[in-house]
Amino acid sequence: MRLFVGDDWAEDHHDMEVMDEAGTVLARRRLPEGPAGIVQLHELVGSWLPEDAGDAEVLVGIEKDRGPWVAALIAAGYAVFPVNPLQAARFRQRHQVSGAKSDAGDAHVLADTVRTDSHQLRPAAGDSPEAEGIKVLARTHKTLIWERARQVQRLRHQLLEYFPAAVEAFGDLAAPDALELLGKAPDPARAARLTRAQVAAALKRARRHHAPDKATAILAALRSEQLTQPPALTAAYAATVRSLIAVITILNEQVKALEGQVGEHFGRHPDAEIYLSQPGLGQVLGARVLGELGDDPRRYASAKARKNYAGTSPITRASGRRKVVAARFVRNDRLADALRGQALSALTASPGARAFYGEQRAKGLGHEDALRRLANRLVGILHGCLKTRTRYNENTAWNHRTQITPAA
Repeated sequence: MRLFVGDDWAEDHHDMEVMDEAGTVLARRRLPEGPAGIVQLHELVGSWLPEDAGDAEVLVGIEKDRGPWVAALIAAGYAVFPVNPLQAARFRQRHQVSGAKSDAGDAHVLADTVRTDSHQLRPAAGDSPEAEGIKVLARTHKTLIWERARQVQRLRHQLLEYFPAAVEAFGDLAAPDALELLGKAPDPARAARLTRAQVAAALKRARRHHAPDKATAILAALRSEQLTQPPALTAAYAATVRSLIAVITILNEQVKALEGQVGEHFGRHPDAEIYLSQPGLGQVLGARVLGELGDDPRRYASAKARKNYAGTSPITRASGRRKVVAARFVRNDRLADALRGQALSALTASPGARAFYGEQRAKGLGHEDALRRLANRLVGILHGCLKTRTRYNENTAWNHRTQITPAA
């Protein structure tokens, strides 16, 4: 016997619908979030199962793929199928085209989806808690880097409004020396009074090379002629700059702290050695790729399946005489970003990767398209290494072309 459950999740409740194999709705219920809701769900499902239903199967469709609720469903033995919200919207259109939407209606769509299309859906990955922990750390680390970039852009915009010489003086506004000196002198008047000793000391604390020459260049830029704003407006801008400096300083500290945690957790994973053997992957990028791909050995049936999930493989649209091959844009953007970073680094780390990239450029492809194809090839190599439990080997990876001897 099989039961099909649609679970439309909200922050504090779940709209549930239970359906049998014929599509008959057996029950509808709104359950609270948390342990009480899980207990009520077990009671609801159990009320429709016969006492001797040892081979019964319960399939759950839900628009999320992680979290305590999903973990509890999997632990209870349910077959959980995360349904992408875009897929759910398409499935909803099969039931009605009016555009109406409700939580109860979405629960019905999800239940009917796993009843009719579970063979087309990917079950929730059985990743280890270690891999899930690496994903949490790596995602938060990258999110803080993105947030720091946004704050730096805000700082740059503010400086251009009243103190453009500071943008010229400091190439990297997130660097410790730039933040220290701007904190001491956030306006043109105070910046002009900075001494060579103060600038040199800040550069030394930031471990900058050629500090005397750089101090000279910074002072020359800060003391150069420039257009200014009225004193009252300059003071207001200076206050906002100091606030942004404080935010960026904290983000710098937390990015560094989380980087250590990412490396520590990643280093303990049994697959870390294989990931680190891949060209272009270090501790941080390796952790990001592992976290997004997961470590369930049954998740990807083939290298093609892994490439499709990674979003590096192309998609084909064929209709009549028209056939178009294009890059995938519906994909895991975090994974795609990490794999692009790997491909870029592999250009200098692997002669085979560099040769492959050169071949793509020789075909007339642009830089980004060639990088995507290289990333696709590297995902296939990674899949082979994980499947055979072997480290990356340059000659084996690229032996379909020529035997490549790495440079000494």
